[in-house]
Parts: sequence; C-alpha cells; structure tokens
Amino acid sequence: MTQASTQQKRTALITGASSGIGLEFAVILARQGFDLVLVARSRTSLAALAERLREEHAVRVDVFACDLSSTATADRLFHELLEQNITIDVLINDAGFAMQGPFVDNDESNLVDMLQVNIVALTQLTRAFLPGMVKRGHGRILNLASIGSFMPGPLMASYFASKAYVLSLSEALANELRGTGVTVTALCPGPTRTKFAQRARLSDTKAFRGTLMEASDVAREGFEAMMKGKTVLITGFKMRMQMFPTPLVPRRLLAMFARQYHETTGARGEGADAARRWTPAADEPQASQIAH
Repeated sequence: MTQASTQQKRTALITGASSGIGLEFAVILARQGFDLVLVARSRTSLAALAERLREEHAVRVDVFACDLSSTATADRLFHELLEQNITIDVLINDAGFAMQGPFVDNDESNLVDMLQVNIVALTQLTRAFLPGMVKRGHGRILNLASIGSFMPGPLMASYFASKAYVLSLSEALANELRGTGVTVTALCPGPTRTKFAQRARLSDTKAFRGTLMEASDVAREGFEAMMKGKTVLITGFKMRMQMFPTPLVPRRLLAMFARQYHETTGARGEGADAARRWTPAADEPQASQIAH
C-alpha cells in the first residue's frame, strides 16, 4: 500500500476502538483520510469518538457496538458489512483483555471470554476479511500481540499464552502472504498507559509502576510498521533493547522474571477474589448484539 493509495478512500476496521491504543489508531487513520469501522462494547464511547472524527477529519465512521466474547459476533459483523457493501482494506485487531492471578484461581467463565476475544475473534475476523484483501491485491492487517508473546507468564499464564498465539499466527500469515500485496504485522507493546492494567488488576505490580509508554506513541509506531509491511515490532527503543537478549535466556528464568513483574501482595486472597469477581461488563456497558 503506497503513500498515494492511502490518499484514496479506503476503510479501516478497528476492534477495541473505544479507548487506549485502539482509539489512538482510529485518530491516526482518520487523520490519514481513512473511513472507519469502529468496534467495541461501549456504544456511548464509540458514538462520541465517531462524532469527533467526522467533524475533525471529514471521514465516514460506522460504529458497531458488539461483544467479541460471543462466538457468533465476528461472523455477524462480517456479513453486516458485506450487506452494506463496506470493503475493509485495513484490519486492526486491537480488542483484548487480561486476567491477573494464579491460573487455579481464574474464573473459568472469564477465562473462556478472554480466550474468545484474544484468540478466536481475532482469528475469525482475520479469516473473514483476508480473502477479499488477497483478491484485490492489497491490504494491511495488524494484530495486537505483546512483549508477553515471547515468554511464559506466571500469574498471567493464559494471557501470555494467548499473545504467543497472536505472534505465531501473524508471523506465519506474513510468510504465506508474500507477494500478494497483503501484509500482517504483530505489534508487541510493553506496559502502556491505558485502562488495561486497571481492568486486569495490574496497577500495583512492578510492570506498571515504572515508566509507561503512551498509547498514542504505541499506535503511531504500530501504524508506521503496518504501512511498511513490517512483520513484528516491539514498541519503544528502550523496550526493544531490553527484549533483545530474550532468545538467549532460558525460559525457566524468563518465567521467573515475568512472575516478579506481575506479583502483587494480593496475588492470592483479596487479589484472587477480585479476579474471580471481575467480568468485562464491570468496566464497560456490554452489547449483547451488534448495534450501530
């Protein structure tokens, strides 16, 4: 996708667009002249963002309030866009959440919802929109992975595992799609200033007590990498330097380091109780079906 082609009216679909990195992607793409399809659970937040982007950048913005933890949502979203004759040229799979605490204490229902959003919905949306991109000979897909993709993550075991899947899938697809005009990018941020840590009960951990990247900087680096067709990007020069020796470190040591960064005094007891009580609906109004 050349600089000239970005000036044409093309459309980007962004999941998790109501806040954080997803919201910043929406701002960047609108500034670049892309029409947008914004997907998240909170209709109110999406509507406010859509109105702002329409006014500031004169782009079309369609809003879909839906819950990607439902197995049927991705398919319904794809077919609704198909019926409206909306072609997706850029897909940004940003939606996702985490759970902190020992795996044995994770609420099973919340765990399944997390895997559905982080893995299954991402895979479904990629599979749904990819054939059209290949047929047209152009397209960009960005999947939000994590520095956790590169290591085991005690006290966030399933989340780290889900992001390892995202990284592996993205790298494999990038290889398969060579020469098609379609690229896949895995964006791997470290701790970032968003609602992520609060929702995952990570605010008091070592990982989020240090210097955090801003969501706008993560999105900017991710957008540039995606448009260049880069396969993997760890955001931030400092984080790239810290992660550089990772392949040389025994994985049992990586697991030990990761645990230290995600431990809290309430990893059991109160922390585990909070993890069991929490659901995605506790933080944002939940849409049980697509609404726009």
